[in-house]
Amino acid sequence: MDAAERVGREAERGGCPAVDVLSMDSFDPSRLPSERFVVFVVSTTGQGDPPDSMKGFWRYMLRKDLDRQWLEGIHHAVFGLGDSGYQKYNFAAKKLDRRLLHLGAEPVLEIGLGDDQHPSGYEGALDPWLLSMWKSLNEINPSLLPRVSDINDPNLSFLGDPKVHVIYYSSNEVTQDPILLDSNKIISSARSMSPALRFHADGEPPYMLQMVKKQCLTKEGTDRDVRHFELEDPSSAMAINYKIGDALEILPSQNPSAVDAFIERCNLDPDCYITIRVRSGDKVFKGSVEQMDRIKLRTFVALTMDVVSASPRRYFFEVMSFFATSEREKERLQYFASPEGRDDLYQYNQKESRTVLEVLEDFPSVQMPFEWLVQLTPPLKKRAFSISSSPLAHPNQIHLTVSVVAWVTPFKRTRRGLCSTWLAGLNPNKGNLIPCWIHQGSLPPPRPLVPLVLIGPGTGCAPFRAFVEERAAQAAAEPTAPVLFFFGCRNQENDFLYKDFWLTHAQDEGVLSSKRGGGFFVAFSRDQPQKVYVQHKIMEQSSRVWNLLLSDAVIYIAGSSTKMPADVTAALEEVICKEGGVKQADASKWLRDLERAGRLNIETWS
Repeated sequence: MDAAERVGREAERGGCPAVDVLSMDSFDPSRLPSERFVVFVVSTTGQGDPPDSMKGFWRYMLRKDLDRQWLEGIHHAVFGLGDSGYQKYNFAAKKLDRRLLHLGAEPVLEIGLGDDQHPSGYEGALDPWLLSMWKSLNEINPSLLPRVSDINDPNLSFLGDPKVHVIYYSSNEVTQDPILLDSNKIISSARSMSPALRFHADGEPPYMLQMVKKQCLTKEGTDRDVRHFELEDPSSAMAINYKIGDALEILPSQNPSAVDAFIERCNLDPDCYITIRVRSGDKVFKGSVEQMDRIKLRTFVALTMDVVSASPRRYFFEVMSFFATSEREKERLQYFASPEGRDDLYQYNQKESRTVLEVLEDFPSVQMPFEWLVQLTPPLKKRAFSISSSPLAHPNQIHLTVSVVAWVTPFKRTRRGLCSTWLAGLNPNKGNLIPCWIHQGSLPPPRPLVPLVLIGPGTGCAPFRAFVEERAAQAAAEPTAPVLFFFGCRNQENDFLYKDFWLTHAQDEGVLSSKRGGGFFVAFSRDQPQKVYVQHKIMEQSSRVWNLLLSDAVIYIAGSSTKMPADVTAALEEVICKEGGVKQADASKWLRDLERAGRLNIETWS
């Protein structure tokens, strides 16, 4: 959204007569042939998947009745946002670009690929790509950008109006509707009012869960802190509706003192009530102001504006420069917002995980109007976790396996993950309610008679704890197929997550036992001089893996997005080469065919 809005701002600055910046799921794809110039800004999720907001659009684009002339006369440009640490880097953008070409659209320029691994982040590629795009568009149609030279002229910097309008009410003017005392309704009201969340507000959280148990899964004093959490609905004895492979999305709470510090720093009245509307005829918000919810300013900030964990983007610094009364601060902000200052900004801001509150405190002369803060502060996002329990074993509970995130920045500042740290600090059964949504994950639940090969090092074991629980519950009532599980961690003593759980199911008639045709194999990477990973254990068990694949087994891989998926895929190819007697290219094709058939499923996270 930040990158797309920058494209829109620069087009307006260049004099483009009509610019619409839209979330892809709010655009009707059947209208595409009537457009003339379209810029797509596309991120990639998971293993090369399009983001949720693109899925409906992409399904339409894949329709077989769209011919090669469907988009003739349209000029398009695609910029991808990805991370080259992932195996399928910028896959969604690349697939979209190819499909547009196949349907007859003409590229304005080659696809741009933003990379989070670049020393300047995605802007390292976006800056030169935009320069080239404006130049190419001007050559194609000079009337489209009559002031194209203004786009990057540093002497013509000006600030327009914010895109939001805030209406204020004193607390005396507001008669609080009793329905808005309901925490579910408050969350829905605040997040549907936020311009940054307006396309993706999920309404009220279906569940307000309470933590009933937490347990540390790693040895105290080590550099890894992984927790097991058990959540249930205190308001209902009814079962929670979920499946194995699903993800639980959680809206974390920000530190109340940090929220108060932000409000004080910005000279805001925490107790006043506000209504927020989008300017310039935006049709997103329906109904008159009188019909809209009015919400307390402090509540709105706490539930929608991430002031304590997310770093602001470059445009935030540009806008700040217009409100700096200190000449030194103004010059520094203008430098950060310039192409020359891009790398220094990246080091100061993103590399240091600098928060909105910290940035505002570093520039005390800046007093930004609340309208700009609402527009530019990163939205408070939900965090997704793989569910690590089966509804057959725990119908009224959801279990999570969470790594409590902490890291040290280049300037030796300790940073902590917002959601994992908040969860770790909650006291079970103490009344803290956790807003939750359940979403379908990328690991589809298998049928009981389908053999499974599960590969989940580290917290990648989370969904497979649910798979094993489910298969064990099924085995008590009906025939089930064998399960092989490959787990990996650093040390047997320090981070062997759920050790007793796995070993119990690997003994006697357990679903991971050899008596049932299953198996449990652990790689302890640091317990011997040479490192051993899950891919080595897969190779050691190549005949068992191969035999299950011949029995139509489904492979599931979960865990870190760095090298693991590629290393595991290479090990599986080696198994196919060795046991099937085929060449490397044929083994690669065999795996791709498995993936297309839904027999190879991967879920990774950074």
